[in-house]
Amino acid sequence: MKILIADDDVTSRLVLSGVLRKHGHEVVETINGLDAWDAMKRPDAPKLAILDWVMPGLSGVDVCRRARTIETSQPPYIILLTSLDQKADVVTGLEAGADDYLAKPFDPGELLARVDVGRRLVELQAKLDEAREALVHEAMHDPLTGVLNRRAFAGALTRELSRKRRYENVLAVGICDIDYFKQINDTYGHQTGDEVLCGLVRLIEKSLRGHDVLGRHGGDEFVVVTEHRREDGPGILYERLRASVANNPIPTSAGDIPITISFGVKLVDAGDTETGLLAAADRALYEAKGSGRDRVRIADEPQRANT
Repeated sequence: MKILIADDDVTSRLVLSGVLRKHGHEVVETINGLDAWDAMKRPDAPKLAILDWVMPGLSGVDVCRRARTIETSQPPYIILLTSLDQKADVVTGLEAGADDYLAKPFDPGELLARVDVGRRLVELQAKLDEAREALVHEAMHDPLTGVLNRRAFAGALTRELSRKRRYENVLAVGICDIDYFKQINDTYGHQTGDEVLCGLVRLIEKSLRGHDVLGRHGGDEFVVVTEHRREDGPGILYERLRASVANNPIPTSAGDIPITISFGVKLVDAGDTETGLLAAADRALYEAKGSGRDRVRIADEPQRANT
């Protein structure tokens, strides 16, 4: 484990680092409070720190107070090293944000025991953070395809609309579904149908850019929010998505299955709401399917035949 030592006393610092290194820890040494504070602000800062109470620049208590102002889900575990033994001093250190304290001169066995307590707590916090992140991801993503689910996509669309109002981006919302998807399920079974849905997502993702947003609307319907330069029409990107799917059969356990998709697209205008945009894109999708499928239909534009 990486451990920060901050102590201006050479002998104390050498003993500390020697004991910790002997037991497999990686040690970062500093000789004053300012250097310790700089080390704790770095992205790769040690998650456990042993700070001498009395140091030049900043005291260990001052460093504690500053460290507790850092917004992080994994705060460092801090042990104050002090020759002060009055209970009022100990209380002051703990109130400043220290997790534990160790009196000088310290016993190496006690030092290692207290460090081990800190290590376990730091590792437990990391596991809790991982579990929380996994739950958040599960709550926001479709379990089959891995893209945003309907609720999470609605939140993303709200944020994109807010950003457009501030920066005047040109946005478009597109809804697509697989042409004759029911026939695929009826012919090959729902497991193969699921493979087709996952394969479709992979094809779409390959053609999207980093700032585009993809989500599952439900069933075989997917929604895409795209951002465009004013001189570019959104139809180019959606046509590229359509063509990519049409030209690349989906590999499944039942063999390669060719599919096509239809897209309904609505450009975002001032005053549009999330519900209105999705409804307009859905109507355009209905028109695309009604005019022959395997095509892109832009809402409020004259219908054009595919070339």
